[in-house]
Amino acid sequence: MRKNILSELRSQTSRSSGKGGQHVNKTETKVELFWNVEESNGVTSQQKQQLIKKLKNKINSEGELHITCEETRSQIKNREIAEKKLFDTIKDALKKSKRRIKTKPTKASQKKRVDDKKKKGQIKKLRKNPLD
Repeated sequence: MRKNILSELRSQTSRSSGKGGQHVNKTETKVELFWNVEESNGVTSQQKQQLIKKLKNKINSEGELHITCEETRSQIKNREIAEKKLFDTIKDALKKSKRRIKTKPTKASQKKRVDDKKKKGQIKKLRKNPLD
């Protein structure tokens, strides 16, 4: 899976923003990775649907997952970090979420809720004009 996805990546470099002086002004260290989820052969069609559903905010209009890294002053290190981010993002999106087990509120929590409601009602009652 990993090699297939790596071969499908499209990368783009540009100048990083922020501090760094002359080095930042003349070198392209920022790395942007684009991976087309819909056209990928690295994942199954079921996984594609799951990725599209969970990562819809990170996927652009062309159907590409966009990852950016400009953490270090080295383009090679930034590419490695961006690739790691990409695979971590994919792995997290493909994880099955645990099903919630329904539970009943305890007697103590029910009593506390009712007591709190009574207290709040009493406070509001005291706010009223005594002539009403």
